Amino acid sequence: MRYVSRKVVLFIITLWAAITLNFVLPRLMPGSPVDAALGKLASAGVPITNAEKAAIEAQLGAPHTSLFVQYGDYLKNIVTLRFGTSYSFPSETVAQAIGKALPWTVALVGVTTVFAFVIGTLLGVYAGWHRGKLGDSSVTIGATFFGAFPPFWLGLLLLYWLSFKYGWFPIKGGYNPGTIPNWSLSFLGDAVDHSVLPALTLAITALSGWVFGMRNNMINTLGEDFVTFAEANGLRTRTVALLYAARNALLPNVTAFGLSLGAVVGGAVLVEGLFSYPGVGNLLYIAVTNHDFPLMQALFLVITLSMLVTIFIVDLLYVRLDPRVRSTA
Repeated sequence: MRYVSRKVVLFIITLWAAITLNFVLPRLMPGSPVDAALGKLASAGVPITNAEKAAIEAQLGAPHTSLFVQYGDYLKNIVTLRFGTSYSFPSETVAQAIGKALPWTVALVGVTTVFAFVIGTLLGVYAGWHRGKLGDSSVTIGATFFGAFPPFWLGLLLLYWLSFKYGWFPIKGGYNPGTIPNWSLSFLGDAVDHSVLPALTLAITALSGWVFGMRNNMINTLGEDFVTFAEANGLRTRTVALLYAARNALLPNVTAFGLSLGAVVGGAVLVEGLFSYPGVGNLLYIAVTNHDFPLMQALFLVITLSMLVTIFIVDLLYVRLDPRVRSTA
């Protein structure tokens, strides 16, 4: 019980610090939403006057109060779940903009994270059990090769060869332009077709981390006495590998997997931006480009909350998986 209480107190303190940083950091960025809007008008050849600037400030609702007043309003809005209107999408509230983008990111990044974790962990178990042999060398060399690719660079390669060169997949977007999202089979098929390349990019680049993590854990676990004892008792190779070695080596990967699931909400900014995928990552890129403080703050808050909640849950689950943690905490 004391362990849980300490984790709750730490969660509350960390949450307050994250919320405060979420308020401060966007305001430390150079420029403002008004400057960004005026810059777009100037680049389009529209003359900038004081009246034009005042109209844009009124339209965007630019704050004129002190930072302390803004911070108080910010905390009150968090409690009441009112994040205001997005500067980038004036016809929508911030909650509506995030609500539209969040399912796309959860579906894309969530599925690829689970896929990369399962396949990478199994390959790591195989490589660790066959350490020093041909199977180990094949898996580790392949993981090293694909892990060396930056996600955006691999995405560009896939775009060029599979979309531009051969036309097998769409070049950008989450569905065909002009289509209204719905639950029909034709739309779902279209959405899956658009998500293949982003999913491949994320899965291939994330796979190597799980492979090497599980392989190293397996090698360390194979030197333990209980594995030697199981082998000496004549248990089958598969039983020793999966039920004894892999089961205990999996604990660190479970923690990393929990953190990865927490990061799912944040999406992959570079990959989603590269493919113009309508997810949270692309929405964050748009918000930063337009100095959209309300949208940025809400996105950072959602991402931070998802990470903190996931870390808190993983801490509690880890005690169940390994009771030794409770005695050392």
